[in-house]
This record gives sequence, C-alpha cells and structure tokens, in this order.
Amino acid sequence: MPARTSRNPPSVEIEIAPVEHGIARVFIRGRTPLILNRFSEKARHELLLPGGRKNAAERAQSLKHDPLAEFAAAAHRLVDEHAPTLLAFPATALKGAMRDAALEMKGTSKAQIGRLTFIGADLIPVFGIPHVLCSTVRMADPGRTPDIRTRVILPEWAAVAEITFVTPQLRAQSILNLLHAAGLICGIGDWRPQKGSGSYGQFEVVNADDAVLMRLVKSGARKQQLAAMKAPVAWNSESQELLAWYNVELRRRGLREAA
Repeated sequence: MPARTSRNPPSVEIEIAPVEHGIARVFIRGRTPLILNRFSEKARHELLLPGGRKNAAERAQSLKHDPLAEFAAAAHRLVDEHAPTLLAFPATALKGAMRDAALEMKGTSKAQIGRLTFIGADLIPVFGIPHVLCSTVRMADPGRTPDIRTRVILPEWAAVAEITFVTPQLRAQSILNLLHAAGLICGIGDWRPQKGSGSYGQFEVVNADDAVLMRLVKSGARKQQLAAMKAPVAWNSESQELLAWYNVELRRRGLREAA
C-alpha cells in the first residue's frame, strides 16, 4: 500500500484595510429648556441597602421630600475644578438621541449609528444657569400615585461635544444632519419629545460664533453655576409656591427649615 502524502493547502494572505475615522466638533444650543434628573444618591443607597418600614410617628417626623437637597442631587457634576462647567449630562444621552433619530432617517439605521459613532467622554459639560423645578408627576405604580419631583432646569443651555465617526460610511455633514434631526425629534433630558410627553431638551447645531452660544459660555460657566446651585431660584410660579409652602410647613412642624 503506497504511503499517504499530506497536502498542505496553499497559504492565502489576508489583507485588512485600516479603518479610517473623522472627528466632528459640534456646537449645540438649546431650543427648549433642559431638565436634568440624575438618579439620586438616596435612591441608589436604598437599592444597595433598603431601609426598614417606618411607623406613623416616624413618618410624621421625617421628610418625605427635601426639595433643595433633591435639587442639588439632580444633576451630574464635573468634579474637576478646571472643567469649564459644574453641570453636565451623560454622553450616552446625546448618542442615544442620534441612534433613535436614525430610525426616522433614510439611508442608515439605529444599529449602524451605534457602531459607527463614538463619544469619548462620559459626561458632556453643559453651559447655562440652573433653576429649581418642582412639578407634579405620576408614579409607575398601578394606581398612578401623584408625587412631587424636584429637578434642575436650564432655561437656556449650550454644549460642545466631539463625535468620532467611521469613514467613508459617514461624513461630517452626515453627523451634523443627524444631530439636527436628533435635536428636533428626540432631545435629551426629562420630558423630551422622544418620550412623547413633552418638548423639553430640544436642541440645534450652530456655528462656533453663534451669539447665544458665546454668551452662555461666558455667563453660564462653572463659576456662575456654582453660585446658582448654592442660592437656587425657582423657575416658575408653581415651584416658587411649593418651596414657600414647604418652608412654612417646616416651621409649623418644628422641623428644620430649608436653606
């Protein structure tokens, strides 16, 4: 019987072309007020180590809400003292708006935008003066129980972000077009159009020399935001009335008064 001879297949060289990319520096100006609502430390602590049930006496002597403490905890903060602002919003919010806007655009898909675009920072600085927003909401329980939520609202706001994108699948103009759509039909923050319940958090892309953008960068930067967070001002009459009643009620019950 003749011996078998092994035949090695000819080697084939695989060539992989380099992935090219571009970076778009985009300047964003708010069209409608932005509501910031970070998941609070108190809520996270309750998830990590839930407290026991309180009896009626304990509930009467404890605060269900502390509006100004909730206001202070309602926004992401940049701890770097050299950061341009104190307040920020998650970069995932901006990318999420772009991905969802792709559903309404021809020639691309949500999955493609998710794979082909990147935002390096976790938080994007946001310029503008924060105010206190107290509003009535409905809980997610079966009874849709009403409650009060206190959040940070920026009546005017602006941001600068760098978006990396893969070429030639995407171009800088495509990113700008997508952001325009995202700012109009999706928005960011609470009560945004994407959720169908409000029109807050809408934005548009502007030039670097836009007058409103330049004004907000100067008048709504870190120093001004720090001062506004220490001495908060109510945004509307409903918030002002609720805060005034809250302080009166604290005194009546002999509890501490909000700062």
